[in-house]
Amino acid sequence: MAFDPDLVTTITFDSYSTLVDVDAVESALGDHPDVGDPEPISKTWRERSMQYTLVGNHLGNYKRFYDVNRDALAYALAVHGVEATEDEREAILATYHDLEVFDDVRDGIERLRDGGYDCYVLSNGNPEMLASMVESAEIGDLVEDTISAHERATFKPDADLYRHAAGRTGTPIQQIAHVAALWFDVQGAIHAGMQGVRLDRKGTPWEPFGSDPDLTIETIDELAAELGV
Repeated sequence: MAFDPDLVTTITFDSYSTLVDVDAVESALGDHPDVGDPEPISKTWRERSMQYTLVGNHLGNYKRFYDVNRDALAYALAVHGVEATEDEREAILATYHDLEVFDDVRDGIERLRDGGYDCYVLSNGNPEMLASMVESAEIGDLVEDTISAHERATFKPDADLYRHAAGRTGTPIQQIAHVAALWFDVQGAIHAGMQGVRLDRKGTPWEPFGSDPDLTIETIDELAAELGV
């Protein structure tokens, strides 16, 4: 389906990789004396975290996203042969409370809000993670609220979570544009009835599996322009 700007009244944003940069955890990993190259560890950590949420959905095994991240970090360190104490792992994990915000986020969301669009965060992150993310990104004055997977004890791309978001925002689901960097999040939103907007800052190819995005943008300002604000 082609993107229909006339339908959109509400915009939801994913958090990690969309508003804040999860690659920033590489600095914390690199501080460990046994880590030479933090990039492959960070990649394994992120991949395993996503895999755990997807498998957890199918098995009915829900854990808070912070706890999922803890398990994924332990695996990533172990598979790359890094020994770390519990305190060291917790210190690395805590970087999720203070990730670097992307440059276009504040100005882009402010432009959308000033154009009359209600903006929300819709994320797998548990409420504590989202509170610290909003604070560190300094967008608390721009977003109406955060909507956490914890409220439904299920992770993306479960359609129930996107429908829950529509209820929380008081918006017919077809009037919501969901913005995400992760392919399965975009497809989950489309499957549930939202318009799926892919935020592609890295110029990576789209997945050949499943639905295409309704719109692809490189910055949030591009979405604002598409909406005429």
